Amino acid sequence: MADIIKTFREALMASNAESAEKIMLEYKKQGSPLPFVEEVLVKVLDSIGSGWEKGDYALSQVYMSGRICEDLLDKYLPDESEQRKNKPKMSIALLNDYHSLGKKIVYSTLRASGYHLHDYGRVEVEDLVENIMEDQVELVLISVLMFPSALQVKNVVNKLADYGCNVKIAVGGAPFRLDHRLWREVGADAVGYTAADALHIAKSFAGGTE
Repeated sequence: MADIIKTFREALMASNAESAEKIMLEYKKQGSPLPFVEEVLVKVLDSIGSGWEKGDYALSQVYMSGRICEDLLDKYLPDESEQRKNKPKMSIALLNDYHSLGKKIVYSTLRASGYHLHDYGRVEVEDLVENIMEDQVELVLISVLMFPSALQVKNVVNKLADYGCNVKIAVGGAPFRLDHRLWREVGADAVGYTAADALHIAKSFAGGTE
């Protein structure tokens, strides 16, 4: 198992999608891809995310690793597959800002780990609240780049509360890395600093918002 994990990580680090697919197919044979996802892919993405946080990997390597894995899961575990993880009902959004790389990395990592989630793209507060309510989302991941956008999370929280919408909110982005108290001040339920953190948050809220 350790050799498979090492080889798969090396393929991702080299942005070698063909090699990564061969490793996955050899592991899965004719069965479900889920064992490979849970035993290899998720562990490798988690380690890459942690490695980036320590400065061992470039942001481009994290992004490409997520994209390669996302493409593999799209091919072998499509959205309509019953094996996609639908708990919690989840969405991701970029609030007000235009720089979307961080959101893309988190989105790719979650989908590559077998999760189904709505991508709302760049949205304003009102549109985000409307989308959350329409899709009956249980957990929304909000990414921001600028401090004013981070403060807008509080408006999202308040409007959802006004509508009686019981949704968990996780935030991420530069303002929250600079001020580790900010996420609590805007009323979020969790904060993530890496794509690996987003995976842990998704797992922690897997039971929904009961």
